[in-house]
Parts: sequence; C-alpha cells; structure tokens
Amino acid sequence: MSAAALDLAAPLLAGVLGAAGAGKVFGHGTARLAQRTALARLLRGGDRAALALRALGALELLLGAALLALPPSVATGAAAAALGAGFLGYLGYARTAAPGASCGCAARDDGPVGARAFARAAVVVAGGVAVALARHPWWATAPRHPAATGSCAVVAVAGLVALSADGRRWRMMWRRLRLRLTGHPLSGTSGARVPVAATVELLEHSLAWQNTAPLVRSALLDHWDDGGWRILQYAGIHARGGTARPVVLLFALDAAASRDAAQEPAVRVSVLDADTGESLRS
Repeated sequence: MSAAALDLAAPLLAGVLGAAGAGKVFGHGTARLAQRTALARLLRGGDRAALALRALGALELLLGAALLALPPSVATGAAAAALGAGFLGYLGYARTAAPGASCGCAARDDGPVGARAFARAAVVVAGGVAVALARHPWWATAPRHPAATGSCAVVAVAGLVALSADGRRWRMMWRRLRLRLTGHPLSGTSGARVPVAATVELLEHSLAWQNTAPLVRSALLDHWDDGGWRILQYAGIHARGGTARPVVLLFALDAAASRDAAQEPAVRVSVLDADTGESLRS
C-alpha cells in the first residue's frame, strides 16, 4: 500500500464509522431493530440492546470525528482496529448463538448476519491499521496527490454502497438495467396488460407459491414487465445447514395472465443470494 493511500485512510474510515454511527444514534428504528439483534440475547433485553447500540453509535461518531480532525496516530489507529476486532468477535458470537438474528451494525440492516457484516468489520480493522501506519495528515496529502485522492474517493463510495444496508437496492437496480439491456432469460411472447394485483393474486394461488412461500418474508417489493413476462420481487430468508441468509425471490408469470384466463399458470422462480446475487435455486 502506498504512503498516500495510508494517509488517506483516515477520512475513508471516518466515513464508514460516521455512516454506521449516525444510523444508530439518530435512526428512528434503532429500538425496533435492537429487539431482533443477537445483542438483545447477549444483554438479556431489547431495551439494554438499544442503549448499547446508541452508545456504540456515539463511539463510532466520536472516533470518526477524531480521524477527520486529528493527525494520524498509533492511538487512533489502534482504537479503530480494536473496534473492528470487537465487531468481528461479536459477529462470530451472533452467527453461533442466534443464527437468524441481525447484528444491528447498520440502521437499516435487519437481516441475519452475513458476509457483508463481516466485510464491514474487516474494513474497520484494516482501516485502523492503515491509520496507525500513516505518517502525514490527510489534509496535507490530498492536495499533493489529487489522482490518488480521487481514486480513493471512488473506491470508498463504491465500497460504502456495496457494504451498506441499501446496497441490495442498488444491486437490484443494476440487475434490472442489465436485464433491460441484455434481455431476460425468461422472455416470451407479449400479451395484454393486466393489473399487478391480479398477477399477485394469480401467483398466490399457484403451486409454485405454495412451495416457495416458507422462504418469503415480505410483501411485494417491486415488479416490472419484460418480454411478455411480469417479474415480481420479494425478500426472504433461506435457511440451510443451521445458517440463514437473506435472499431475493423473483417470480416470473405471463404478463397477460389472470385468474380468469389461467387457473394454474406457468411460474418461473429464481432465488438469489441478496449479498452476492448467486442463484441458490431456480
């Protein structure tokens, strides 16, 4: 890693900690989220878990501010690395003691502990090590190395999107754009449009829905028509081997079908890992 990259690690790490801390401290859903975290089990109460989450958020904000305002030092770097290591230990406990619980790491992340949570914690550890090794303040290095600063900023934004709770929404938008540009694999002949509610009703009376319903954990989240098919998107949880992972479920039906025209429609089902986009079954 170059010296400039080490110097620029402080503001990037501050962004990661600041985003997570602000969500915990100022988020309206912190108390609700705390009830579903492994922390509630560890502390034996949702109220205690909510208080702990807000205290942790305040610590993240304080450390983020220190990274932005103070020159890099072994002390601030070690504090960030220790915080990340603590996250990793807690995540390991959560996966073992409460596989289906969320970690509470981000304000909108209420799914079970997954790869993104471990990746965020690892980024904090690596960022803390980089800050400890840095030799110059970021505000002195940035003007001297504009190309490196711009590259680090682009990488940081991409990383925040990929690791944030809203990363799933951005990835789904990308998948939809890709499908529109390259065509959907379930494309077929176009038909007359019917109300979305009629398509949902048809789906919910189908054998495919009955077989897949145990995975579904949400109402209809999104829908679009493509090549004569109507795609319905739901969120769910896929459990296997004692572990649970968030998934995206896509159901494809004839866009022109309704209960009046088809009592048992053809339904294509795809189950995708919400973090990686990997197909679990289809």
